[in-house]
Amino acid sequence: MDLDYEKPLVSICCITYNQNEYIRDALEGFLNQKTDFPYEVLIHDDASDDGTARIIEEYARRFPRIIKPILQKENQYSKGLTNISGTFNFPRARGTYIAMCEGDDYWICPDKLQKQVDFLKAHPGCSMVFHSARVEVQGRAFTEHRMRPYKGSRKVSPREIIDKTSGYPTASLMFYAEMVKELPDFYVQAPIADIPLQLMAAARGWAYYMDEPMCVYRLGGAASWTTQMKEGDYERKQEEYAGAMKEMYRGFDRESRGRFHEHVQRAVRRLYYLTQVNRKNFPVILAGKNRDLYKELTLRTRFFIRMESRLPGLYAGLQNWYHRPGKQRKAR
Repeated sequence: MDLDYEKPLVSICCITYNQNEYIRDALEGFLNQKTDFPYEVLIHDDASDDGTARIIEEYARRFPRIIKPILQKENQYSKGLTNISGTFNFPRARGTYIAMCEGDDYWICPDKLQKQVDFLKAHPGCSMVFHSARVEVQGRAFTEHRMRPYKGSRKVSPREIIDKTSGYPTASLMFYAEMVKELPDFYVQAPIADIPLQLMAAARGWAYYMDEPMCVYRLGGAASWTTQMKEGDYERKQEEYAGAMKEMYRGFDRESRGRFHEHVQRAVRRLYYLTQVNRKNFPVILAGKNRDLYKELTLRTRFFIRMESRLPGLYAGLQNWYHRPGKQRKAR
């Protein structure tokens, strides 16, 4: 089939920074897609100094009709610009739909785009399609090895998108490009992009979840947002993050004219609670008034919270054993 790549149906939006170990996996995942429509890859590199940009240039030379890079000479994030996708990728998207994938994640299903596009075409009231993900852990962490927000493929109401107990993999998201042509303040000022995108989709309509792990989420990569949060004053960063996200939710509440106020309030409470989980503030985590939020955590997470809070020495020893050389590889 001769596809016209000057008229892409899907714009894949990818941002990278110092991900030379991972970016080939992301690019190959894009190029391995089997579709009956053309698509484009809009990739923005934020002045990487580890060779990521050279790899992107290599692929752009080989696939000039598909891969459209912006390679910064100065790091934009360090200059205070946190809205990288909204500033550099969304405005140049030519597709009807946008698919997201950051440079340290990658797709493992060649039919991913086709499945999502087919569903959106068949269901005009659907604002977003997403799916589960495998988790690859980089470094030291006890965590689940799959991001599976729901058990079974199903429709997800706007209220469920807002007030959810489990995150959605960013590399799974597909939505209408027109949704991000004019970005609200609560998106532009948010410290992260995936949750406000989901809120915008909720305001537009319902979503659909495909219970298939069609991508891989890498947790704990050296240049990832999660890893950078843990550097320096982690307590202060978590406090600032909670405050910024609270303002983001309030902005969405105003933008949506209070249609989802009750669910927004609960989402804010949950977000604050999860920052306390991250900070290992056990008195707050285990407080009776937070019992409902504690029960939302996975059984694995609750087990390790109880162990670390009551038997910190045993927990530390178990962590060292689990992360000894070769152990994680054998466990997968």
